[in-house]
Amino acid sequence: MIEDTEALVCVDIRYRQQMGIKKYGTTLAGNQLPLREWLVHAYQETLDQALYLRRAIQEIDECQQK
Repeated sequence: MIEDTEALVCVDIRYRQQMGIKKYGTTLAGNQLPLREWLVHAYQETLDQALYLRRAIQEIDECQQK
């Protein structure tokens, strides 16, 4: 049985919030970084995501070639 995707994302968000509070001592609402810093963080995370996606694509391609 496939779990509800939206519910899983909500669980992930709650988990990330708790990890952020543990690491930074506050939620995003309480973090007063300048807007540019928020954008730099998002950009860096987007680059990481591109790397993870490309690696996963490579693995799928290698498995399909075998």
